[in-house]
Amino acid sequence: MRYSIFSLAKNAWSGHKNWKPAWREPEPKSSYDVVIVGGGGHGLSTAYYLAKEHGITNVAVLEKSWLGSGNIGRNTTIIRSNYMLPGNEPFYEKSLQLWEGLEQDFNFNAMISQRGIMNLYHSDAQRDGFARRGNAMRIHGVDAELLDREQVREMVPFLDFDNARFPIQGALIQRRGGTVRHDAVAWGFARGADSRGVDIIQNCEVQGIKIENGKVLGVETSRGSIGCNKLALCAAGNSSEVAAMAGMKLPLESHVLQAFVSEGLKPYIPNVVTFGAGHFYVSQSNKGGLVFGGDLDGYNSYARRGNLPTVEHVIEAGVSMIPGLSRIKVLRSWGGIMDMSMDGTPIIDKTHIPNMYLNCGWCYGGFKATPASGWCYAYTIANDRPHEFNSLMRLDRFRTGYTVDEKGAGAQPNLH
Repeated sequence: MRYSIFSLAKNAWSGHKNWKPAWREPEPKSSYDVVIVGGGGHGLSTAYYLAKEHGITNVAVLEKSWLGSGNIGRNTTIIRSNYMLPGNEPFYEKSLQLWEGLEQDFNFNAMISQRGIMNLYHSDAQRDGFARRGNAMRIHGVDAELLDREQVREMVPFLDFDNARFPIQGALIQRRGGTVRHDAVAWGFARGADSRGVDIIQNCEVQGIKIENGKVLGVETSRGSIGCNKLALCAAGNSSEVAAMAGMKLPLESHVLQAFVSEGLKPYIPNVVTFGAGHFYVSQSNKGGLVFGGDLDGYNSYARRGNLPTVEHVIEAGVSMIPGLSRIKVLRSWGGIMDMSMDGTPIIDKTHIPNMYLNCGWCYGGFKATPASGWCYAYTIANDRPHEFNSLMRLDRFRTGYTVDEKGAGAQPNLH
């Protein structure tokens, strides 16, 4: 069923009792052309673009829980393409371009809001660094503006501009950045993939990978054996565990990243604002709650819960930037499992096993990359070679030394 004003009117007459399910609940077949391990945003978008762009529809997406239960539903919903290095900027700009037409593409309201993202700077050196980043963005044809102190004050007057330690001098803004409703992205891609014949199989945990003569034959799951011609791993924070079933040890560490939401407020923050003197970012949801986050919890874990010292750390950074935050109540927090690569850049590549592919290492950038990740991964799987947008996101870059170190922190994922 295609969603439109006409289908809405038609179903209104029947009391909205005749809507079709957004996707099917099929039983797994014995074999598929492509099996995708992981039913999060990246796995679903990969299946969608395999069907839409490459005509590969005999595809199964295996999700160990329910759709939207992983990182796709556990993030702060920010989209942007304000990167600098050649390996990242074209990729994330492709993702933002896909975001801009995504709702019309898969016929689902993902509540895309290009309200702009503002990165504050607090010193002359930081201003020069942001100017360099903005110039690199503009060279790639991406919008970027450097704002002075008064221009920032005009947009967000409630910030602490005269903080004794972190006075605000200005900001780099990308006006096309913004936010998207995270779970709607999962539902939209799932519905789009299902309508093109993809089987989305929930509550189907992969427990083993069958390999013979150096080639993947299929997977063992909690719902039986499933054969495949190609296997695509897309398991986010659990990528290391899944890859280990094929005898691979990935250059990743899994860390907890917490996010928070406040009580509902009247319209307060018009865009996404990030603190330049500490890791803190905040936006306001359509329900009125402030959605914000900060640093990793600082220890390796597969648990989706965080610790209280990090809660205190994030709130301190937020109050330093916006003193008014001290008067609101935090309603809840949640944790996602971040698969942190050693240079802060993801991996979308073939593996040493001829028919097995890898998508992982998303660090903080996973949600904003969802469309481009699926688009590039689908291309890589279908053509058995990377697209130019993910050509530098190679698995062997850590062995060869061709890292894409956007953050400049070196091989310490806890510092990314």
